[in-house]
Amino acid sequence: VQLQASGGGAVQAGGSLRLSCVLSGRTFSSSSLVAWFRQAPGKDREFVAATRRSGMMYYGTSVKDRFALSRDNAKNTLYLQMNSLKPEDTAVYYCACRPYTGGDYYEVESYDYWGQGTQVTVSS
Repeated sequence: VQLQASGGGAVQAGGSLRLSCVLSGRTFSSSSLVAWFRQAPGKDREFVAATRRSGMMYYGTSVKDRFALSRDNAKNTLYLQMNSLKPEDTAVYYCACRPYTGGDYYEVESYDYWGQGTQVTVSS
């Protein structure tokens, strides 16, 4: 299983970005959870958003109402649309996959596979 994250960049506060995560070696329909996490310098990795095989979606409290997940099953791609970006959203964003049932969607330890990360920088 491999995950390829892309779409990061530098934007000003209030701007938008869309991240993409391409999943290979497995499909969304056969993966229990696919998620985005982020890690700012000196901080722990933080849950951002996740989607279950069923299509149910979850969001971290700091991004709810600003970020939105969507998925293209035909392309095996998960998107994270990020709007109203704030300087505190600056981090490396990672996508992750848990193939099998179990685990909590918001826990780093629940995920077995990780992408390489894409940098998002938001300036004030």
